[in-house]
Amino acid sequence: MSARGKLEALLDKLCTELGFCLAPQEREKLTAHPPESARAFADAVFSAEGLNPELADRHLWRQVRDRAAEYLG
Repeated sequence: MSARGKLEALLDKLCTELGFCLAPQEREKLTAHPPESARAFADAVFSAEGLNPELADRHLWRQVRDRAAEYLG
């Protein structure tokens, strides 16, 4: 699977499993210029949803980070 395909699959998983269904323009931003780490990716997902990652529920943030780590390696 291509890198972009992995990112699309990750974003689909975040939507179906955790409810982070990003707007098309936000999805495009993340797939065109993905953050380099799972932590940065989790922060970017929260920000794309209009949420402050520093104030996020830590358990939910870790779930996003862990799924990102599975896909991003």
